[in-house]
Amino acid sequence: MTNKGRVDETGIIFNIQRFSIHDGPGIRTTVFLKGCPLECVWCSNPEAIYTAPDIMVHDVRCIHCGKCKEICLGGAVISLEGNKNQRIDADKCNNCMDCVRACPTKTLERVGRYMTVEEVVREVRKDDLFYRNSGGGVTVSGGEPLLQWKFTRDLLKACKEEGFQTALDTTGFASWEVLESILKYVDLVLYDIKHLEDSAHIKGTEVSNKLILENLKNTAQMARTWLRFPVLPGFNDSRGHVEKVAQLGARVGVEKVSLLPYHEWGKSKYEKLGMTYRFAPARMISNDDLEELKAVFEEKGLKVTLKS
Repeated sequence: MTNKGRVDETGIIFNIQRFSIHDGPGIRTTVFLKGCPLECVWCSNPEAIYTAPDIMVHDVRCIHCGKCKEICLGGAVISLEGNKNQRIDADKCNNCMDCVRACPTKTLERVGRYMTVEEVVREVRKDDLFYRNSGGGVTVSGGEPLLQWKFTRDLLKACKEEGFQTALDTTGFASWEVLESILKYVDLVLYDIKHLEDSAHIKGTEVSNKLILENLKNTAQMARTWLRFPVLPGFNDSRGHVEKVAQLGARVGVEKVSLLPYHEWGKSKYEKLGMTYRFAPARMISNDDLEELKAVFEEKGLKVTLKS
């Protein structure tokens, strides 16, 4: 399950979240695309990392009927005794999803489905009235939507043709040619910044930040841009580093900064996917911590919001 480059006429989606209020202004529908070139150790959506469908195991639902194991010709289903540790061996799994279809209790859940642009537009169209009354619209997020850039471009173009306000939530990790081709259909960019020091960025995400920072400057000149800064204890929350992020935001001219405090809400997903959670901070971010960091950005004349 390591295919990270699938691009064709359809896109692979892992969630379409209606009535979203944290992914841009107003009431929105957020379309989450599967696949990401970054592997952030704190990622709260591990099901978004790979472009192939995943199987998530919900142990609490399992009745140990054995139907999944019987139908799996490759021996990928591992059913251990007790109420836990029903697992899929990713090395043996061919993603046929026979075990998911055979499970009577939905213990096994397929994560990721292929959809055409029109199928997605049909879904987001359902909340058109909410968009118009609230100043909202459609946000394309991930994973990293630039990994499926043709689909992302065509989806955003179709949403614009429907009259929807559009937003792109991105790490900016793609060639400028790819990003520029998409921005012409985007009203707002939610741009993620993890760390300004390249070595730290590589350690935390497994990729360099050089392309990301270069694209940020160009993006802010071409589109309304909100900076999204995940506050990660012990990784990027030092006063000195935060001041540099604030300086960067002011220099490139972002409209707003959103501080996103670290949480562990997605930690349980790793076990369900047979993955290992690798981020272990010594402490959590307090409200007082957030207020202090907020003040750093405000000193640079930037508008700041928390958790949105």
